[in-house]
Amino acid sequence: MRPYIMILLVVLSACSGSRKTTASLDKLEWIDLTHAFDSSTLYWPNNVNGFTIKTEAEGFTPGGYYYSSYSICAPEHGGTHLDAPIHFASNKQTADQIPLSSLTGEAVVIDVSAKALANRDYLLSVKDIEAWEKKNGRIPDNAIILIHTGYGPYYPDRAKYFGTSKKGPEAIPQLHFPGIDPATAQWLLDNRKIKAMGLDTPSLDFGQSKDFKTHQVLMGANRPGFENLANLDKLPARGIYVVALPMKIARGSGGPLRIIAAIR
Repeated sequence: MRPYIMILLVVLSACSGSRKTTASLDKLEWIDLTHAFDSSTLYWPNNVNGFTIKTEAEGFTPGGYYYSSYSICAPEHGGTHLDAPIHFASNKQTADQIPLSSLTGEAVVIDVSAKALANRDYLLSVKDIEAWEKKNGRIPDNAIILIHTGYGPYYPDRAKYFGTSKKGPEAIPQLHFPGIDPATAQWLLDNRKIKAMGLDTPSLDFGQSKDFKTHQVLMGANRPGFENLANLDKLPARGIYVVALPMKIARGSGGPLRIIAAIR
């Protein structure tokens, strides 16, 4: 039984008291696709500030019990995060407006790691999609598309992940990492019913992009993006259920994302 069907059944069984479905859910393997947020979290080179955490309280209180509390500060876009459609498309969905149906559902993993590791400027092509479907069958309707480039293990080594260790505006021309060809994104919108796209690099567009056209194409169609994903190498090509829940920032253009995948 596919994971997304099982999850639906367990919700329904909550009212009926079924133990059988709960037992089936316990057999699912959950994979965390999220990099932890800390001082090593990677942000776009021109971000002045990164992730910071400040200790507000930590230790035993006069009452004898332990208590800790921290404050955090971070840009919307960095580490494993959501790109809301408003990020690159006027009057489209903000982070708090994206329906949960666009952030959860059946997913497929398209592995182009062999090509991408050989060519840091590699772009996912329509031929890659067709080759995947020839082997795995047609991409299901309303699927989330995850692209495995093989760059996840480089994180958080800035030089290996971005293609340069530099920061600031001077780093932008030296960015080299794989992405999604805008023509491929448009083809998926025109020929397949997709909910969202994500990958294990800093951007949906490749490092040398000057116009971020893939962002424009997807987000102009109100399709969110997930960037800096982890552990895509641990997922099969299909039979996956993804839950991608970002911080619900009012009017946000994105935000930190906790994304997980269930496989059987």
